[in-house]
Amino acid sequence: MKTNLLAFDAAGMGAFFAAIGEKPFRARQVLRWVHRAGESEFARMSDLARGLRERLAATAEVIPPRMVGDTTAADGTRKWLLDVGAANAVETVFIPETERGTLCVSTQAGCTMACRFCSTGRQGFNRNLSTAEIVGQLWWANRALGAVHGTDRAISNVVLMGMGEPLLNLDNLLPALRLMLDDNGYGLSRRRVTVSTVGIVPMMDRLREECPVALAVSLHAPNDALRSRLVPINEKYPLAALFAACRRYLARAPRDFVTFEYVMLDGVNDAESHARELARRLAEVPCKVNLIPFNPFPASGFARSPRAAVRRFADILLAAGIVTTTRKTRGEDIDAACGQLAGRVHDRARRAARVAGAAA
Repeated sequence: MKTNLLAFDAAGMGAFFAAIGEKPFRARQVLRWVHRAGESEFARMSDLARGLRERLAATAEVIPPRMVGDTTAADGTRKWLLDVGAANAVETVFIPETERGTLCVSTQAGCTMACRFCSTGRQGFNRNLSTAEIVGQLWWANRALGAVHGTDRAISNVVLMGMGEPLLNLDNLLPALRLMLDDNGYGLSRRRVTVSTVGIVPMMDRLREECPVALAVSLHAPNDALRSRLVPINEKYPLAALFAACRRYLARAPRDFVTFEYVMLDGVNDAESHARELARRLAEVPCKVNLIPFNPFPASGFARSPRAAVRRFADILLAAGIVTTTRKTRGEDIDAACGQLAGRVHDRARRAARVAGAAA
């Protein structure tokens, strides 16, 4: 069985080449070919010795997830459906903007968190994605967008906000993050790579120690009672513990604030009293709040907050001195908007058992 080199960060690639008796600079060369040039054929890696190219062709490969769907929205948002085997597929979304291009990457086939307003959480869970499957989404997107072989890259930002809870797959996520940051890989700054989490406190601390990048936290409620209804993991890691972890994270973060994401649900969490309570709670954490209009999906049981309610909510936070933005909905016509990613997942576990044991 051949070794998929997409699975290796710099340390892993170095170990692979050392094991076959090659010098460290060969690992750096191949990293640049694979990730900066988007090359998958060893025969075209022209600065490698012919014997090494032939040896690699016999023992290694560069295999991203297979693309099985490619859809572009009216606003230019592009969504790929990628086959990860065993009847499972994950979704990756590219969001083009005037001054940047953001790729939203998945980390799991499905999700265990069962957040009530999220389409992904409703569909079930199968498994964690491998490092090759995570970074392979970025590799594939660069190829699909024509941003390889020395041309300007279309992707300037990566957000781990696709399908799944990234911090429940940290062992596979960390090498992928390191590749995104490596100058021989994708050369992104820590400020331009964001991990989004519902608040897995021990893993937030580990991410801070091992690879601190920008942090976004899915909050969605100003108090524990409401948040536990919407985000069940709050029972395990309530707001006091979550906010304390955020403050610890900021000691090593590339930005001096945490982004709190707040999906606006009509009649559920969008009252002026909720905004005032949220402002009081967030006074203890340097932060920015991103209000997200709810993106509906069949049988969700929720409705999007009216624009006037979103404006009032934002005004209260702004008056309290909290930087607040409202996310523009992108890709809604192809189900690529926040909370709509669903892919295809063969659910092989009981949800109650998964939620109870998550991040144990």
